[in-house]
Amino acid sequence: MDIKQIAKKAKAASIQLAAVGSETKNNALGNIARALEKNKAAISSANTADLKKAEKENLAAPLLKRLKFDESKIREAVEGLNSLIGLADPVGVTQSALELDKGLELFKVSCPIGVVGIVFESRPDALVQISSLCLKSGNAVLMKGGSEAANTNRILADIISRETVAAGIPAGWLSLLEARSDVTEMLAMDEHIDLVIPRGSNEFVRYIMENTNIPVLGHADGICHVYIDSKADIDMAVRITVDSKTQYVAVCNAAETLLVHKDIAGNILPQLKAALTNKGVELRGCERTARLIDVLPATEKDWRTEYLDFILSIRVVDSLEDAVDHINRYGSRHTDVIVTADKERGGRFMDYVDSACVFMNCSSRFNDGYRFGLGAEVGISTNKIHARGPVGLEGLVIYKWRLIGAGNIVADYSGKDARAFTHRPLKKDFKV
Repeated sequence: MDIKQIAKKAKAASIQLAAVGSETKNNALGNIARALEKNKAAISSANTADLKKAEKENLAAPLLKRLKFDESKIREAVEGLNSLIGLADPVGVTQSALELDKGLELFKVSCPIGVVGIVFESRPDALVQISSLCLKSGNAVLMKGGSEAANTNRILADIISRETVAAGIPAGWLSLLEARSDVTEMLAMDEHIDLVIPRGSNEFVRYIMENTNIPVLGHADGICHVYIDSKADIDMAVRITVDSKTQYVAVCNAAETLLVHKDIAGNILPQLKAALTNKGVELRGCERTARLIDVLPATEKDWRTEYLDFILSIRVVDSLEDAVDHINRYGSRHTDVIVTADKERGGRFMDYVDSACVFMNCSSRFNDGYRFGLGAEVGISTNKIHARGPVGLEGLVIYKWRLIGAGNIVADYSGKDARAFTHRPLKKDFKV
C-alpha cells in the first residue's frame, strides 16, 4: 500500500474514531500497556539491535541516548499509559452554551483534529506517547520514525495497532511509515493530513516547518535559560541550576545559558563552578564571568546555541531587565527560569519573558507533559496559536459549533419586524 492509500485510510478511520466512546478508548490503552509488559523482552531485543547498529554508524551521542528503549523506558511508557487512562476524555466537552433565541441553542463542543502526521528522530518512547495521546483524543496518526530506530518502532507500532483494533478501534487509525521518501510525500498531503508534529533536532524541525503547507506544531530550538537574581538564595540557585543543566542534558528543556545578576555573581559563581564541574560540565563565560571564575570564552554564537550536551554558557548581567532582554533576544521562547526570593521581581520576570513556559524557583526540567499532569505529551510547542508549552490531550482537540433549532430561519431575524436575539448564556452540556 503506498503512502497516499495509507493516508486515505487514516482519514476514513479518523471519521469513525472521532465518535468512539471513552470506555473503548481506555480499554484499548489498557491493552497496549499490558502488551508492552508482556513483550518487553522482544522490545528490548529489537532496541538492542538498533543501538548496536547506531553505534557502528557513529550516531551522535544525544541521538544515541534518545534511541535507548530498555525495560526502564518500557516501564515509564506503561506508567504514562495508565496515567492517560485516568484522565478525562477531551472529546465532546461543552466549552460554551448560548441561547440565541427560545428554541435556538448554540454549543461550542471539543472534537478531534483529524489525522496527525508525526515525524521524529530516535526516541521510540515518542511513538508510544504520541500514538496513545492521539488515540485518547480521537485522532488517526501517521508516524515516520528515523531509520536508526527501525526495529524498535516496528515492533511497537505492530503491538499498538494490533491491540487497539482488537479493542474496537477502527483499523488504519495508526500506520508506521518507513521509507525516507515518505517524509516528503507526507508533507505534501494537506488534503489528508491536518497537523504535523516534528520531534528531533532543531535543523530537522526547521526542515519540516519550511517544507509543508500543513500546520506544524512544535519548536525548532530549546535554548533555555536560568536567571539567578540578586535576591536569590544561593543554595537554592545552585541546586536548580545543576538540575536544569545536568539532570538530562540531551533534551529540549535542559538549560543552555545561565544569567547571573552582578550583585550576587561573586558569591555564587565559584560554588556553581565547583558543582557543575563535578558533573562534567564545560563552562563558557563572558568577560565579567571570566574575571570571577576560570571559564572558556563565550562567543555570540554560544548565546544562540542549543548544546544538548554538558556545556553551559554564563553571562553576568546588570539587572533583571537586562536578563529579560537577553532571553527575549537569544532565547527560543521555550522554557526560562528565575531564581529569586522576591515575588514581585519573579512576577515581573514571568510577565516580560516571552516564552511558552516561565518558572520561578524550580528547574527548567519540569517542562514536561507527564510532570504537568497531562499524561504525556506529543511535544512542546513555542507557537502562539492553538497550543503552547507541553502539548497533551487538550492540544490534540479543536472544536466545532453545534446549533440546535426548531425550524428557525434567518428571515425571521431580518427586516422591519425582525425577532431579537436573546444571546443568553446557558448552563448545560450539548445533547441532541
